[in-house]
Amino acid sequence: MNQNYNSGGGSGDDKKNSRVPQPVILLLVFILLAMFFTSLVYNRASSNKTEVPYTEFYRLVTSDQVEKATINRDRIEFTLKDNASYKNDKAQENSKLIQEATGQEVKTTYFTAYIQDSELIPAMKQHNVVISGKLNSDTTALIYNIASMVIPLALLWILFAFLMRRMGGGLGMNPGKSNAKVYVEKSTGVKFKDVAGQDEAKESLVEVVDFLHNPRKYIEIGAKLPKGALLVGPPGTGKTLLAKAVAGEAGVPFFSLAGSDFVEMFVGVGASRVRDLFKEAQKQAPCIIFIDEIDAIGKSRDSRFGGGNDEREQTLNQLLAEMDGFDTSKGLLVLAATNRPEVLDKALLRPGRFDRRIIVDRPDQKGRLATLKVHAKDVPMDETVDLDSLATASAGLVGSDLANIINEAAICAVKHGRKFVSQKDLFEAFELVAVGGREKKNQVMSDQERKIVAYHEVGHALLAALQKNTEPVQKITIVPRTMGALGYTLQTPEEEKFLETKEELQARIATLMGGRAAEMVVFGSMTSGAANDIEQATNIARAMVTRFGMSDKFGMMGLATVESQYLDGRAALNCGENTAAQIDDEVLSFINQGYDEAVRLLTEHRNTLDRIADFLYEKETITGKQFMKIFRQLEGLPQPQEDQEAVSFVESAMAMMEADRASQAGKSAGEEGDQSSAGQVPESGYQDRVKEFKPQEKEPVFPERSDDVSRPEKETPAERSGEVPGAEEESAVERVDAERASTGRDASEESRDLAEGDPSEKEKTPAESAEEGKEKA
Repeated sequence: MNQNYNSGGGSGDDKKNSRVPQPVILLLVFILLAMFFTSLVYNRASSNKTEVPYTEFYRLVTSDQVEKATINRDRIEFTLKDNASYKNDKAQENSKLIQEATGQEVKTTYFTAYIQDSELIPAMKQHNVVISGKLNSDTTALIYNIASMVIPLALLWILFAFLMRRMGGGLGMNPGKSNAKVYVEKSTGVKFKDVAGQDEAKESLVEVVDFLHNPRKYIEIGAKLPKGALLVGPPGTGKTLLAKAVAGEAGVPFFSLAGSDFVEMFVGVGASRVRDLFKEAQKQAPCIIFIDEIDAIGKSRDSRFGGGNDEREQTLNQLLAEMDGFDTSKGLLVLAATNRPEVLDKALLRPGRFDRRIIVDRPDQKGRLATLKVHAKDVPMDETVDLDSLATASAGLVGSDLANIINEAAICAVKHGRKFVSQKDLFEAFELVAVGGREKKNQVMSDQERKIVAYHEVGHALLAALQKNTEPVQKITIVPRTMGALGYTLQTPEEEKFLETKEELQARIATLMGGRAAEMVVFGSMTSGAANDIEQATNIARAMVTRFGMSDKFGMMGLATVESQYLDGRAALNCGENTAAQIDDEVLSFINQGYDEAVRLLTEHRNTLDRIADFLYEKETITGKQFMKIFRQLEGLPQPQEDQEAVSFVESAMAMMEADRASQAGKSAGEEGDQSSAGQVPESGYQDRVKEFKPQEKEPVFPERSDDVSRPEKETPAERSGEVPGAEEESAVERVDAERASTGRDASEESRDLAEGDPSEKEKTPAESAEEGKEKA
C-alpha cells in the first residue's frame, strides 16, 4: 500500500513541496566546515604572538638574539634568531599546532610595549637588528575577522530554517503547525469490501460517499452533507478502518490524526493546530478529516469529567468554531472515533457538528464469519478448517481479535512445519487469544494441587450439565497456562443470544460456584483458585440487583448507571450508603443461593464427580463430548446417535490433536521397545510415577447459611431427557458402584472405558443385539 503523506499538514502536492537536491545540501555543509576550519587556523595564527617585558626585550637585543623588529605606534613586534636561547613554552605550543594544521613552519612573533628610550635604536643598530615600521591600519584584518564570523552564522541560520520548514516545525520551532497525515487520493488502500461484520455502519457511510461522488443531486433537492459523523464502539471493532474505507471509496484526500496530537506543552498550540488543519483541508476540499480518540480534546467541560484544563478547553472551543464555520457544499467531512461517548461535550455532539452517531459494535455470528473470511483470504488452509464453527465459538470477540486468531494460527502452522493452516492451529490460536496464554506443560505441580484443580474444574462442568439454561461444555483441562490459570472449563453457546433470563443468570452463578463447592464437598476446605469465579459471580449478581431489576427486595429500580459502556462496562451506584449496604446483602444472597445449589447437586452426584475427576486427573485434558458420554453413562441417560450429535469447533480440533498425540505416542512406544530389547529398562508407567491420592471421605462441614436459603426445585437430568426409571429399579450410580465392586476395577479405569466405549458392544449388529435380548428374556 503506497501512502503519500506529509507530516506537516501540507497539501501533498509535489510541486508545492519541491525538494532541494541532495548535492546542494552537501555543498552547503562543506562550505560551512571549510570556513569554520579556516577561521580556526587564522585565529590560531593571529593568536601566535607572545608578550614579553620591555627589559627582557632590551636584554635580547643586547645579547644579539633578535633578528628583526617592527616598531608600531604603541608596541614593538620582533622575532628571534634561530640560535636564540630564549624559550617560551606557550609560544612553542602554538607554533607546533599551527604547523600541524597548515604543514608549514611558523615562527613565533613576540611583542612588547613601545617606550621612548634613546638607547634602544642605537643598540638595535649595533647588533644588526633589522628595523621596520608599520602603519596603524588594520582594516583588512578587521573585515576578515567580521566576515569569518558572520558568514558561517548566516549559512547556519539558512540551513536551520530550511530544515525546520521541511519538518514543519517538528522540533517546537513552529508548534502551531498541524501534524496530520495526509493520504492523497486513493492511497489509503482500503475499501468497504475490506471491512466485514459492520454492515449497518457501512450502510450509514455509503450515503456520505455517494454525496462526495455526486453532490449535485443532493444540492438540487436542498440536502446538505452532514458536517460530521461520530464512530462509537469498543476497541478493535474497526472504527479507524471504516474511516479509511470512506476515503478510499470516495477517492478524496484523507487527513488522519489523533486527538492527543493537538495538545502540546505550549499554551494555545492546540487551537492553532485546529485552525491550520481546517485551513489545509479547505484548500483540498472535497476531503475527509478523521480525528481518532477525540475524547482527548472533546471531553466535557463539566468538572465531573476532569474539566478545568485551559489548554484543552481552548482547543475544544476552536474545534467547535471551525465545525460551525466551514461550508459543507465544498465536500468537507469530519469523522471522529471514540470508545467513551459519555464523556464528550454536549456542544460537540449536537446536530450541526456531529450530525450522525454510528455504532460500530461487536460483530454477531454472521459478522464474525465474514470477518474471518476477510482475514483468511490470503492464508492457505486445509480441508479440516471450519470457519463457521470458529465464528460460533468466538462469541464476544471483536475484529482485531479475529484477525489475531488467523495470524496466530498461521504462525502455529509454520512452527509445526506445515504449509497449510489446520483446525487444530485455529484452536490453539483461539485458546491463546480468547482464553489467554499458552500451555505450561513443564510446570511442576504437586499431586495434591493437581487433584484439587481436577475436582474444581469438574465441579464447573458438572454444574453446567446438571442444570438447565447453561451453555454446553466444550473442553476441560488442568494444564496450567502462562496467564496464570491452573486449569479451565470452556463453555461456548450453541447459538447467538442477546438476552438472558433470570434463571440463566442464576444458573451461571451456580456454575461459577461449582469449583468452590467441589473443593468443599470433597476436601472440606477452600483454596484461592476460585478468585476469578467469585469475581464474575459478584458482577453478575450485582447487575441483577442494580440494573436488571431482578431483586425481590428492590424490584424494578435502577440503582446503577453504566459509565464506560464500550470499555470495562463499570457501573456507578446512584444511591446512598444505607441502600448500598442493602444492595451488598442482596448480592450476597444471590451468590449464596448459587453456592448452596452447587453444593446440593454435587453432593447428590458425588460418585459422578469422583469418577470424572479421576479420569481428568489421568488424562489432564478431555473434550466436552468425552465428558458428556461419561456423564450420561453414570447417570443412566441414553446416549445420542453419533450422526445426530453436532460436532463443535472445539471437538473437531481436539479430535485432531488427540490423533496426533496417539501417533506420537505410538512412535515413542516403538522407540522404547527397541531400547528395551537392547537391554535398556523402559520408563515406568503413569500410575507408577504419580503418588496414590485418596480424596477425603468424611462429611464436609458447610456454612450455616445454606440451611437458611430456600433451594428451588430442579428437574433431574433423567426427567429432562424423558427417561425416568421406575421406583423398583436401582439408581444408575448404585448399579455402577456394584459392578465396580464385583470387577475390582478402580474409578479411573472404568471412566476411561466409559469414554472410549466397549469394543465388544460396538462390533454387535442390530440383529445380534435383538437375539441377545430374546435369550435374556
